[in-house]
Amino acid sequence: MEKKLILVTNDDGIAAPGLHALVEVASRFGQVYIVAPDSPQSAQGHAITIAEPLRLRQVDMFDEHEAWECSGTPVDCVKLARHVVLKGRKPDLCVSGINHGSNASINIIYSGTLSAAMEASLEGIPSIGFSLLDYSWDADFSAAQHYARILIEWVLCGGLSGCNLLNVNVPKLPLSEIAGMRICRQARGRWEEDFMEGRDPRGEPYYWLTGRFVCEDDGPDTDVGALMRGYVSVVPTGHDLTVHGAIEPLRELEQVQAKISR
Repeated sequence: MEKKLILVTNDDGIAAPGLHALVEVASRFGQVYIVAPDSPQSAQGHAITIAEPLRLRQVDMFDEHEAWECSGTPVDCVKLARHVVLKGRKPDLCVSGINHGSNASINIIYSGTLSAAMEASLEGIPSIGFSLLDYSWDADFSAAQHYARILIEWVLCGGLSGCNLLNVNVPKLPLSEIAGMRICRQARGRWEEDFMEGRDPRGEPYYWLTGRFVCEDDGPDTDVGALMRGYVSVVPTGHDLTVHGAIEPLRELEQVQAKISR
């Protein structure tokens, strides 16, 4: 296969082991550029920096691969990679991760990992976000690397159609115990949130967000269901947040508006 131009990013920061594991896989397939946050940026979603300048600094952390750390969000990293580091060249693929922790179900809304990949996909770049269901800094990424290699090669060979963004989650299991891959839909879920209240040294109150994820839909065709059954979940993902099935029922509003306007 012809060598490709591949952008690698993440939200856990330039030093995260998951990023280094993904670079190792991506480097088998092409010329790799790394642009990642200079510090952890988890749960930043699709945030961008507009109130202060962004900074890029080249780092020597990935052998022969050109790598940059960015002071902004994961989405900032992709924007700067595209327009500054790559000087307008369009990557053949953007991969983000490997995230330390799940990005299944509603977590995709909050995820910096997926938002970075989504930003690239908005530019027409085939993109994949990878997450491993292990929050440990010294997690074993070998199984995630195995499936990342399969999916990266498949996408680079033109296998992706119907969308240009995949959300991939890998269960916390040894490779030999993973049942395979499942193409899934996103499970319905939500966070039940709570805030721990404390006092700073000056006696002023502060609040620390806590909570728990509540899955409301763990059917076998969902990402959560697949992960519970030991499969790698692969969710084709897009940018259109329209609930298309609600358009026709809501047409009544047009008539209501017309009557009120008379």
